[in-house]
Amino acid sequence: MRNLRIPTLLVVLGLVAAACASPAPSGMLEQLGEGEGELNLIIWAGYAERGETDPAYDWVTPFEDETGCQVNTTDMTDSGNGVELMQSGEYDGISASGDATLRLIAAGTVAPVNVELTPNYEQIYEGLKLQPHNSVDGVPYGVPHGRGANVLLYNTDVFAEAPTSWAPVWEDAGEYSGQVSIYNYAIYIADAALHIMSSEDDMGITNPYQLNQEQFDAAVALLQAQSEHAIYWGTPAEQIQSFAAEESVVGTAWQYQANQLTDSPVAATLPDEGSTGWSDTWMIHSEAAHPNCMYMWMNHMASADANAQATVWFGEAATSDAACEAAEAISPGHCETFHATDEEYFDRVWYWATPQADCADADDATECVDWDAWVEAWTGIVGG
Repeated sequence: MRNLRIPTLLVVLGLVAAACASPAPSGMLEQLGEGEGELNLIIWAGYAERGETDPAYDWVTPFEDETGCQVNTTDMTDSGNGVELMQSGEYDGISASGDATLRLIAAGTVAPVNVELTPNYEQIYEGLKLQPHNSVDGVPYGVPHGRGANVLLYNTDVFAEAPTSWAPVWEDAGEYSGQVSIYNYAIYIADAALHIMSSEDDMGITNPYQLNQEQFDAAVALLQAQSEHAIYWGTPAEQIQSFAAEESVVGTAWQYQANQLTDSPVAATLPDEGSTGWSDTWMIHSEAAHPNCMYMWMNHMASADANAQATVWFGEAATSDAACEAAEAISPGHCETFHATDEEYFDRVWYWATPQADCADADDATECVDWDAWVEAWTGIVGG
């Protein structure tokens, strides 16, 4: 074995040298330069706070002071809206969920990310890196921001105890007719599919985002029945206002809404069946006008302080041990509450994903209902 050490070392060094000499994937920034002075972002509401809502939460101003990159943001109403905005070419980056990431990658709208230029990437939990929604063939297409479950939001005056299932928005929706708050976006069809998957084994659903025609039709039928009792929200602000006015008493939500309703009789829970959810990624436009500022932002958002503030504010899991430690100073127990290191918990959460005609698998014999059909069906359900 001793005689093998030198030749083996030479082989390893040769492989390393070859890897270092290989060109970066097309479109990937190879060297970080000076900031361009400006950064235009598409975000989920609450992902770029500068202390205007609450002075205790400001991770934008320190970034601007350090880099000289002035941050301008546009809130997206849903992932489809975010994709459209990115395709306009007017933005440098986006905080994209899994039902947008693959569409942006497939269209060439976003570029692969050279994580060597974002040193804070190294400290991010491995369970968030190189996932199907943020990489292609082992090449990262962004920097993870945070993840969380879609929760059941309810009025504690109406529900003396936390509901343990999603029944209040499905079988029991008639008891709260006109006060059932539902996310107005086609991806919500997956929530119906998940409910069927947990209650009707004979339908054979194994992935709520990849449905054959029979499974899809069953989900649509369930949603049509629900629509008689539902009111729909498109932005967090709409749902917050509705619950604050007690026009809504139960519904599907993000933890963010619950966090903003501290003066109302409102709480949130994750039902026993599990839920849909999100794992968000900061992605850079393939023709970004301010690529250096965008790389600096992606690195900033993976830093302990910025990620801690952002994930505590929004109500989602932090992305690293360092961020969890910083979060403890803001909100003790945050990472335990949001299961930051609990992969078993997130095994119960189906991250938003894009429905694909090939069912996102290698079986050419399988056909699924694609995203365009989901959008068409949803329009029919809500009457838009």
